[in-house]
Amino acid sequence: MCINTYHGCILEIRDVKFFPDGRSVVDTVGVRRFRVLSHGQRDGYNTANIEYLEDKKVEGPEYEELVRLHDSVYDQAVAWFTSLKDNMKVQILNHFGSMPGKEPEPQSNPSGPAWYWWLLAVLPLENRAQLAILAMTSLKDRLIAIRRVLIFVTRKRPR
Repeated sequence: MCINTYHGCILEIRDVKFFPDGRSVVDTVGVRRFRVLSHGQRDGYNTANIEYLEDKKVEGPEYEELVRLHDSVYDQAVAWFTSLKDNMKVQILNHFGSMPGKEPEPQSNPSGPAWYWWLLAVLPLENRAQLAILAMTSLKDRLIAIRRVLIFVTRKRPR
């Protein structure tokens, strides 16, 4: 479980590699976001009372706008990743795996589409910015935020 002062995510352990010198590498994936209501310690372990976060669903014209935004940002993300140098792409793919495909229904997961969280992990963002986005409960707001980041990193990169 990863926690900051206010928000975090439950992690699922996918794999653990142990090394002879006592170190280990733990491969995890975030599965559910939460907000910390209170925290403390028990028997030397950090504990917290939490509230799970879910996106607010939209309908009608707002939903149609969300789908257009979702599709547009997804296409922008694919274009950004495709434009990276091959060595950078290989490093990302080796560490994070392939970008998940675009879901036909952007609101099907209570935390939003999987490709979005993959992209958030691979973009060059400070932890503080990632946590601010993690805490958002509006998929539209998160998509707008990531679109801004994609525009910035695309313009910033030397040609």
